[in-house]
Amino acid sequence: MVEGFTPGNRSGERILFTPGPLTTSPRVKGEMLIDIGSWDADCVDLTREIREELVGLANSDEDLTCTLMQGSGSFGVEAVIGSAIPADGKILVLRNGAYGQRIEWMARALGIPHVVIEDPEDRPHSADAVGAALQSDPEITHVVCVHCETTTGLLNPLGEIAAVVEQNNRRFIVDAISTFGAYETGPGKPIDFSVGPIDHLVGSANKCIEGVPGFAFVLSRRSAIERCAGSARSLCLDLHDQWKGFETHGKFRYTPPTHVLLAFRQALLELREEGGIAGRARRYRENHDVLVEGLAELGFATFVPEPYQSWIITTFLCPEGFEFWPFYEALHDKGYIIYPGKLTEVDTFRIANIGAIDAEDIRGLVDAIREIQA
Repeated sequence: MVEGFTPGNRSGERILFTPGPLTTSPRVKGEMLIDIGSWDADCVDLTREIREELVGLANSDEDLTCTLMQGSGSFGVEAVIGSAIPADGKILVLRNGAYGQRIEWMARALGIPHVVIEDPEDRPHSADAVGAALQSDPEITHVVCVHCETTTGLLNPLGEIAAVVEQNNRRFIVDAISTFGAYETGPGKPIDFSVGPIDHLVGSANKCIEGVPGFAFVLSRRSAIERCAGSARSLCLDLHDQWKGFETHGKFRYTPPTHVLLAFRQALLELREEGGIAGRARRYRENHDVLVEGLAELGFATFVPEPYQSWIITTFLCPEGFEFWPFYEALHDKGYIIYPGKLTEVDTFRIANIGAIDAEDIRGLVDAIREIQA
């Protein structure tokens, strides 16, 4: 069991089976009862500690650095897109869900030349198709990919795509918001920069590290972030200037999310206590397996084929005659919060397997669904 919790509805508390915000531990919540000043040495030390810890989680021999950016994960992605693409650059956006589409919208809003490879929402991107696109368009300088599309829970083949990007001498930007902290690129090998020419990798405080919403983080090759100088298309989302502030003064340029940082430091401690990324991945995988097996017994099929399904979030097809919102409200009344589907053509709902939840909580959710169906 997750420390500090009891299974079921946890004495009336709501349990979030959502991909962020997610259920957090009592100790993470408790850290936010402390007040610190943004200019205090305590905050400078806290920020440095978090940045160093995140670089350590990348498990790479590369010269990496970390930039924290106020806002959600999408703020971090837009900071990278708006800062890392030079004036004469062009990006290839890989899209098979809402978050790939959001990157396309960012490029359009920022006036960055771009092309899109759009794949079905239940199929991963093809490295061969990426290679063909790069060979046919020499103006493309960067490829942007979402590792796990939380639209569906689909996992894209990061290593295969990275290899093709490297073969074609382009740069790679990865949205790892839903996977960083709980996924490996190989046995004992967390997501890192050795899979290929990743310049920047974006994560978020309120995903697999199990903090609360309030900031994104960008892990970058030092050489890559230095190339961002003077390229930003925004003041507040200037990745290089934000990084320079940390490197020079140890501080955020503008008001930091102090309480969120305190909670995140505790979340990082709990990640270490669980056995790091490998330990967290085991729990999430078990959550996913218990969920899929339990709902299959109740007649719910998954949307994404098993070979492409992540253990982050699972999308289920709505059976014929199924009405989601009465189902949602009935679960809500029992203290279980899930997500509606985010697809355009298929009726679905989504249940996340991440956060401070375990297999007993999943079984409690399945039991609640069984009761609603009875």
